[in-house]
Amino acid sequence: MNHDGGQLAIETKDLTKRFGDLTAVDGIDLALRPGRIYGLLGPNGSGKTTLIRLLSGLARPTSGSVTVLGIAMPSRANLERIGYMTQADGVYAELSVWENVRFFAALFGVREEAALRHALDVVDLADRRDTPAYELSGGMRRRLSLACALVHRPAVLFLDEPTVGIDPALRVQFWGFFRELAAAGTTLLVASHVMDEAERCDELLLILRGRLLAQGSAAAIRERADTPDLEGAFLQLGATEERQ
Repeated sequence: MNHDGGQLAIETKDLTKRFGDLTAVDGIDLALRPGRIYGLLGPNGSGKTTLIRLLSGLARPTSGSVTVLGIAMPSRANLERIGYMTQADGVYAELSVWENVRFFAALFGVREEAALRHALDVVDLADRRDTPAYELSGGMRRRLSLACALVHRPAVLFLDEPTVGIDPALRVQFWGFFRELAAAGTTLLVASHVMDEAERCDELLLILRGRLLAQGSAAAIRERADTPDLEGAFLQLGATEERQ
């Protein structure tokens, strides 16, 4: 993965998305460097999924701009360099595990079986390759969704609640692979409302009601809020935002 280390992976300027009277994303500015794991943290309904949809080009902003890998979004041509694991399992129930991965790989022009096998090895589903997706457990479907999102080796990978419904041992395995991807130059944006996963990220983006509360390392955010844990820091920063 030869990504340009001098180019920002993701950049937004005054990014805003409104749905009628609801402002889901409110004037967010980002400048995210490649090869890092960014944690997008906030409670349900805070705007995380809407922000990811804007960044991935699946939604158009009401105002402001999004650039991914130097290209303004939305951009159909840029999609082959982006991976997106949605909150809902994005797989076809009637297709087998192998057929699902092969289908998503083909969408991005990937034909090599080695790439498909590697994706299934990563999520520990190689022994279920012939199983129809509808026969998989909820956790296994999450694993299959991840395999489909990363089979084309994207330069930027958006993960919306990727570890929901999987067991603790596999969660550790997932994060180990996320770290390997980042070390190889991939930029990962991981949306979560689970604060204990935040420590695994290089940098955190705390979002509340569509606004960016804070950005920085977990240690820096705890220090800024003068609290010993991230959950307390989030509550403290959220209360400060409300008073302003």
